[in-house]
Amino acid sequence: MDRSSAGISGRYTRYDNGYNQPNGQVASSNRGRYRHATVRQWNHPPRNAPGRNQFYHSSGTRSYQHLQCRSINSPQDFNALIKPEIMAGLVSKSERFGHRYDGRNHGRYASSIKKYSSAAKRPLNRTEQSQLMRLLQNFTATRSWNWRSLTTTLHSLTSAGVFTPHKPMDEHVQRTQAALLSTLLDAIRFKCNKKAEAWDIDAQGIANLLWAMTKLVDNGQEKTPEFNKAMAALLPHVNTQKAHFKPQEVANLVWAMAKLVDNGQEQTPGLNEAVAALLPLMNAQKNQFNAQGIVNLLWAMAKLVDNGQERTPEFNKALGALLPQVNAQKDWFIPQHIANLLWAMAKLEDNGLEWTPDFNKAVVTLLPHVNAQKDQFSPQHIANLMWAMAKLEYNGQERIPGLNETVAVLLPHVNAQKANFKPQEITNLLWAMAKLVDNRQEQTPEFKKAVAALLPHVNAQKDQLTAQGIANLLQAMAKLVDNGQEQTPEFKKAVAALLPRVNAQKDQFIPQHIANLLWAMAKLVDNGQEQTPGLNEAVAALLPFVNIQKANFNPQEIANLLWAMAKLVDNGLGQTPGLNEAVSALMPLVNGQKANFKPQGIANQLWAMAKLVDNGQEHAPELNEAVVALLPLVNAQKANFKPQEIANLLWAMAKLVDNGQEHTPELNEAVVTLLPLINAQKANFQPQEIANLLWAIAKLGELVELNVVTSTFESLVYRIIKNPQFSQKEISMSLWAVMVCCARLFLGSNANKNNVFEKHMDDLFIRLENTSPDNEEDQSIMIMAASWLGRTCSAVLHYQTIISKNQADFRDQLKSSIPALKIEEEKRLNSLPPVDLLLPDHNVVIEVQGPSHYVGGDFKTRNGSTLLKIALLQKAGFEVIEIPTNQLLKKDLMKPYIDQIKIRMGIPPQEHGFVSYKRAWTDATYVTGEEHLAEQTNPAKKKKTNIQ
Repeated sequence: MDRSSAGISGRYTRYDNGYNQPNGQVASSNRGRYRHATVRQWNHPPRNAPGRNQFYHSSGTRSYQHLQCRSINSPQDFNALIKPEIMAGLVSKSERFGHRYDGRNHGRYASSIKKYSSAAKRPLNRTEQSQLMRLLQNFTATRSWNWRSLTTTLHSLTSAGVFTPHKPMDEHVQRTQAALLSTLLDAIRFKCNKKAEAWDIDAQGIANLLWAMTKLVDNGQEKTPEFNKAMAALLPHVNTQKAHFKPQEVANLVWAMAKLVDNGQEQTPGLNEAVAALLPLMNAQKNQFNAQGIVNLLWAMAKLVDNGQERTPEFNKALGALLPQVNAQKDWFIPQHIANLLWAMAKLEDNGLEWTPDFNKAVVTLLPHVNAQKDQFSPQHIANLMWAMAKLEYNGQERIPGLNETVAVLLPHVNAQKANFKPQEITNLLWAMAKLVDNRQEQTPEFKKAVAALLPHVNAQKDQLTAQGIANLLQAMAKLVDNGQEQTPEFKKAVAALLPRVNAQKDQFIPQHIANLLWAMAKLVDNGQEQTPGLNEAVAALLPFVNIQKANFNPQEIANLLWAMAKLVDNGLGQTPGLNEAVSALMPLVNGQKANFKPQGIANQLWAMAKLVDNGQEHAPELNEAVVALLPLVNAQKANFKPQEIANLLWAMAKLVDNGQEHTPELNEAVVTLLPLINAQKANFQPQEIANLLWAIAKLGELVELNVVTSTFESLVYRIIKNPQFSQKEISMSLWAVMVCCARLFLGSNANKNNVFEKHMDDLFIRLENTSPDNEEDQSIMIMAASWLGRTCSAVLHYQTIISKNQADFRDQLKSSIPALKIEEEKRLNSLPPVDLLLPDHNVVIEVQGPSHYVGGDFKTRNGSTLLKIALLQKAGFEVIEIPTNQLLKKDLMKPYIDQIKIRMGIPPQEHGFVSYKRAWTDATYVTGEEHLAEQTNPAKKKKTNIQ
C-alpha cells in the first residue's frame, strides 16, 4: 500500500544544499579539487607556464571571469551573464582552436551561472532561464572537450536550474535545452567509451556527473536515448574508480543511484554492479562520513531496498556500519536530516530489516530531536515523520519508548501547517494517523483535531491525487472509521470526493491498489457508509481488474480481496456486475499461494468463503478446492492465531458445513486443533467472538465431543452473564448455543444433568426478551427457550411448511401398510417449529432428516439444530423417530421403519421385515418422552432403541 507513499523530504540534493557541510554552508575550493557545491575556480597561469597551451590565455571578453570574483546578488549581475559578447567570445575560442579546444572557457562560464544561483540561494527562475537560453543556443559541447570541462559544465548548469523544465515552457527554450544536453551527453558517452589508455576520467568527475544526471531526471527531464546511453557508459567507471572516491563522493553516488531507481531507472547489471562496488567503501569509510553523508546513505539504502535491491551480505554489512554513526553524529542533524533518517529507518524496517540493537538505538536516539526541533519542520518533514512513526510504532511487540511523545509533539503542527500540505503529504498523514489508531494509539483531542484539519483538503486537492494517493486515502479513511472515527459531514464529503476518482484512475491502479481499494470500500460499507451511486460505480469499476490482474496478487492481497468480496456481498452488493467473476478468478489463487498465507490471511479467507456461501455463492469445485487447501494450514499455524482469528475460523467452519461443505478428515482435524486454543485464550475474546464461538461449537453438534462442549462453554458463558455490553444478536446466538448444550446433556444417557447451563439459559432468555426482538430468527429462539424453561412467550411465528417428496412417499407407504393409522403432517407442537409427521394416537413424532440435518451431510453426525429439536420434542413428552432420507429412496429401504412402527402399535411385522429393521437401525439412539420421565424418577430404568 505504501511502498512509495512517503519520500525523502524535498528533493534532497538541491541547487544550494546538495553538497552542504554539516553547518549548512556551501563549501568552496580554490585548490584544484572539485567540491560538491561549486566547481573549481580556474586560476590563469602565466603565458610561459610549463605544460600550458597558449590558447588558454585570450584577449577576448572576460566579464564572465571577473564576475566570479565578487558577490552575485542583483539583477545587474545576471545581466552581466547574458551579454552577447560573452557567447561570441566562447564561440570564437571554439572555432579558433577547433579539435584542439578542450572546453575550458565554456566550463568557466557554466561555473559563473552556478555561482550566481548559489549566491541568490535559488535556481534560475523561468524568466532568467528563458533569457539565458537565447544566449546558449550556440553553446555547443564537442567530443574534443576534456573530462573536466564536460563534468564542470553539466554539473554547473544542472545545479543552477538551467535544464529544469518549467510548465508551461517556451518551445524555443525546450529545443535549446534538448540540443545542449544532447551534445554534452554525447561527449560524455564518447569519453567513457574510449580505450583505457586514452581516459582522462577521474573519480570526482564521475560523482559530479552522476549527481547531475540524477538531478536532471529528478527535476523532470525525459530520459532520452542519449541519456540512457551516457548512463550505461558511465556506470562501469564507478567500479573502475572505486578506490579513489572520497566519503562525500561515496554518499552522493549512492544517493544518485537510489534517486535514479526511484525515478524509474531500470536496475541494469551496470547499475547493480555500481552499487555493489560502493557498498564496501561505506564500511571502510564509516568513520569519515559527516552528518549529511550518513543521512544521504541511509535514505539511499532505504530507497534501493524499497525498489527491489537485494539485501546481500555486503549490503547488510554497510548498513550495520552506518547505524552506530547515527548516534555518534546525533548533535549535528538538522530538522531535514532527522525527518529523512526516521523515514529511512521506517522504510528499511518495512522491507524486513531486523530490529537489531543498533537499529533500535538509532531510532530511540533520534526521537528526542524531533521534540527539540519541532518548530523547524516543514510540511513535508511533518508528513514523513508521522508516516515513520506509524511504521516504527512497535519494536517487535513493545511500543518504542518516546514514540507516543513524538506523535503528540507533531500533532499540533499538522493543524498549524494544514494549508501547506501537498496532496501526497495529506495522503501520508491520514494514512499514518489511521495506522497509529489501528495500533491502539489513543485518539486524543489533538489527534481528532489533526484529522479534522486534513479532511477538507482531501476534497480541495482531489484532482491532484495520484492513483496510489487515492488508494491510500480511502484505505486510511476506512481504517479510521473501523477504529471509531465519527463519520462527520467533512468525512463524508472527503469520501464522496474520492470515489469518482477511482473510476477516473482505474487503469492506473496496480494490484496492491485494487486490493486496498476494495478492502476499504467493504470496510466503509460495513461501518455504515451509505451505498451511494458513487460507491457502487467505484466497486463496479474495480471488479474487472481483479480478473485482469489475478496473476499479480500476493497472498495478503488475495486474502484482503476475498474478505472484501464477502463483506460487499454481505452488505447487499452481491448483484454488482463482475462480482461473481472476481470471486471465481481468486479461488484458484488460494490453492496456488497456500504455502505463503499468514495466520490472519488463512482466517480471513475461510471466513470470507463461509460468508460468500452463506449469501448464496455456489459451492463450485474451485471453492471446495480452496477450502480443502486452507484447512491443513490451520493445524500448521495453530500457535500463531489471535483470539479473533480463532473465533472467525470456527465460525467459518460451522457455516461451511451448515451450507453443505463436505465433512472431511481435514475439517475434523482443523476443528480439533482449534478447540484447545479457546480455553487458553478465553480471557481475550470480545463479546462478538464469544457469541460466534458458542454458536459455532453448538452448530457443529456431534462433531465435537460432549465433554469438550461443556468444558468450553463453562469457560465462556460466564463472560456473557457478567458483561452487560452484549448486543441483541450476540445474546440471541449465545442463548441458542446454550440450548444446544443443554439438549446434548439431555439426550446423552450417561451425561451429567447439570442445571448450571439452564440457569444461564434463563438469564439469557430474560435479557433477549427485554430487547423486544422483532426479527423472526430471534423470536424463534425465544419461543424454543420458553418451551424448554416452561415459561410463557408472547412471540408467535407462522412457519412456512414444505413437504418433501421423500416425506410424502414415506407417508403414503406408511398409510398403505397401516390404513387405520392416523397421521398428521407439518404439525406444530407447543409453539415449536412444525414436525414432519405426527402419530397423535401414539404420541410419536417422525422426522424425515435430509442432509442439512447432519454435519457435512454425512447422515451420521447430527448438527446442533437437529439435536435441539429432538431434545425439545422429547422434553415435551414425544417419542421421536429419525429417518435419514437416504433410507427412503426405495420401498425396500422404507420397510424396516414401517415394521418398527407396527411393533410400536402392537402389529407383528413380517419375519423378513424384522430382520431388515435390525440391520438398518443399529447406529443411532432415540429415547421416548415417557422413558425420559421414568428415567428421572428411576435412574436405574434405562431403555435404548437403536435407529439410524
